[in-house]
Amino acid sequence: MLAHIRGALERKEIDVLRQAMAQAPWEDGTSTAGANAGDLKRNQQLAPDSELSRALGKRLLSSLLANPAFISAAVPLHIYPPLFNRYGVGDHFDPHVDNSIRGDAMTGVRIRVDLAATLLLSEPDEYEGGELIVEDIYGSRRFKPPAGDLILYSAGSLHMVTPVTSGQRLASFMWLQSMIRADEARSFICDLDESIQELAPRVGADDPDLRRLVTVYHNLIRYWGEA
Repeated sequence: MLAHIRGALERKEIDVLRQAMAQAPWEDGTSTAGANAGDLKRNQQLAPDSELSRALGKRLLSSLLANPAFISAAVPLHIYPPLFNRYGVGDHFDPHVDNSIRGDAMTGVRIRVDLAATLLLSEPDEYEGGELIVEDIYGSRRFKPPAGDLILYSAGSLHMVTPVTSGQRLASFMWLQSMIRADEARSFICDLDESIQELAPRVGADDPDLRRLVTVYHNLIRYWGEA
């Protein structure tokens, strides 16, 4: 599963997050790398349990959960509180896969990590390097999208951030447990939901074929879904 959600966050929201981050203290980013990835990672992050990080994460999630493309692709059940990082010159994250389980120390909630997401907060011309590379069934996919775009991918995929050679790369990242556990099934659900959303304005909600597709969509969610 790999999705590029363009314009997931509006410019005014990006500006609010960046202004808050500019005044914040930063810490070493290895604490969220997991047991086996700490030696592979060099960057900085807002303290995950800080009041600021939680407030910014809550604000970000309110926007994402109102985004139909995000809901279609992720079918989220649980979302780990979003985190925020920055990569300066020389920072990188070598190839790794994410931990299968994440626990939130503040709430005690544990989630199965099906998906990871990176939402860029810097424009591509603000830094050199810093590409997100994700391995999927089609090979290596490279991403350096505009600020506000979100890349959603299987947390079990090998992925990395290439070294930043100039400037600064700001981003938010998060992990999700989906209602649909299997990547292939989630892709089917996403394709079907996007087709329904595209057809509805053209044919109208009363169209019998559209109603049939909606019925299939919800019955597949019932068949595959966890809640």
